[in-house]
This record gives sequence, C-alpha cells and structure tokens, in this order.
Amino acid sequence: MNFSKQIWDQLKNKSADDLISALKKDGAILDTTRGSAQVYLYPDSKRIAIHYHPHKTYGPALLKALIEDIGWKENDLRRLKLIK
Repeated sequence: MNFSKQIWDQLKNKSADDLISALKKDGAILDTTRGSAQVYLYPDSKRIAIHYHPHKTYGPALLKALIEDIGWKENDLRRLKLIK
C-alpha cells in the first residue's frame, strides 16, 4: 500500500484512540483484552489485534502494517475521518 506523503502526514498524528474509534465505526467490536492488546472482531470473523496505549501514536511501520491487516484503503480512511 503506497499512500502519498500528504496522507501519511495526516495519519502519523493519529493516536491509538483514533484508530480504535475508526475500527468501531467500521463495525468491529471488542472481543478480548489481554494486557495492552485489544482484539477486535469484524462481523465477517476477521480479527484485528491493537496494542493500546492511551494517547500514543504508532510508528510508520506499525501503522502501515495495522492498516494493511485491517484492509483499509484510502477511501475507507476518508470515510472513517482518519484523513481529509
């Protein structure tokens, strides 16, 4: 997935709270929690594990991997208000 610099500039400031909020808007529900890991489940049974640290942002490599695992494309990021 290759996003433009403009998109990455918007994403790099998103916190764990922002990402989890977007997951919930996208239909995922919290399944389990163990330590800092929260596992979200989509209706199609896809599971996404997020390491939750309040108000912390993710590094570029981890953020990119999370977005790829979730399967979000640029239009999804706009729909979920993660980017403009």
